[in-house]
Amino acid sequence: MTVATRPQPRPGVLDIAAYVPGKSSAPGVAKIHKLSSNESPLGASPNAIEAYQSIAQDLQDYPDGAATVLREAIGKAMGLDPNRIICGAGSDDLINLLARGYLADGDEAIHTTHGFLMYPIATLGAGAKPVVAAEKNHTADVDAILKAVTPKTKMVFLANPNNPTGTYIPFDEVKRLHAGLPPHVMLVLDAAYCEYVKRNDYEAGIELVATSDNVVMLRTFSKIHGLAALRLGWIYGPAHIIDALNRIRGPFNVNAPAIAAGIASINDSAHLDKARAHNEKWLPWLTAEFEKLGIKVTPSVGNFILLHFPETPGKTAAEADALLSSRGVIMRAVRAYQLPNCLRMTVGSEEANRLTVKTLTEFMGK
Repeated sequence: MTVATRPQPRPGVLDIAAYVPGKSSAPGVAKIHKLSSNESPLGASPNAIEAYQSIAQDLQDYPDGAATVLREAIGKAMGLDPNRIICGAGSDDLINLLARGYLADGDEAIHTTHGFLMYPIATLGAGAKPVVAAEKNHTADVDAILKAVTPKTKMVFLANPNNPTGTYIPFDEVKRLHAGLPPHVMLVLDAAYCEYVKRNDYEAGIELVATSDNVVMLRTFSKIHGLAALRLGWIYGPAHIIDALNRIRGPFNVNAPAIAAGIASINDSAHLDKARAHNEKWLPWLTAEFEKLGIKVTPSVGNFILLHFPETPGKTAAEADALLSSRGVIMRAVRAYQLPNCLRMTVGSEEANRLTVKTLTEFMGK
């Protein structure tokens, strides 16, 4: 038996490929259009900014550890019981919280091929094994997920819509997935991009959570609310799951400026409508323009699109990324998502969108 000569992490930790966020800079470029992290081109609500600034004179005080007023504001805006809501420092924090609370050594957690990278990271960090269910046309496949379930399965992560593909499955399919899972397996519905979806057959999952003991819904303030810098998210779930998570979360896991800004933002429906309208205008325009150039686009219902580049030398994703970066357009390479010849683009400002199309028109030789 080998005797350790220094502290060793728990099994699984060193198997984790650390999360690498989207780039935010390009050396030598004066003006940057950051389209790598699915941030809102409209920014935060002016009301949220004002609320954030109002906290500056009280930074010596601890925040409300239970984020009570924020949970009440979310509950009122969404028609939910605030006692079934828990807030955290972004969805990442809450994904880790779920894994820490409900996964253990020897357990398995399922995610889909191109699912959010935090799912396997959180799973491995809890000592469990990530299991990948194949997708169909870059879309979650309910049958494949159900086929991947074993006696060791304890959790299923489903991003709906999915990042980075932008695809979704109808709510009837979500319900079919839930019906096929054993009752002790938790279904985690990650609805980070739900506010952008305009499809009659889509639902974020509120109904299913309200009527089930093994379903939770993840939401974030980072996307349509434009509060990514503050790290703020929430879970709506059964009372028994929220109770368990409250026992292990940090005592002050949401900071006071985030609480204040979150309350102001959830109440500013006009700003959210503007962000939604901007996306509804530019998402189809970008899709059409890229397709004219011969770039395949995965149909998206989010605030981003996945571009598939040819494998022809001179026309690859890496070469496109280099040219775009030199012009100040920062996209997200998605090799870590097993999409080596793709780039993900956030729907940006009009200036950013038009510059991107102009640059890729040049790149594709059109």
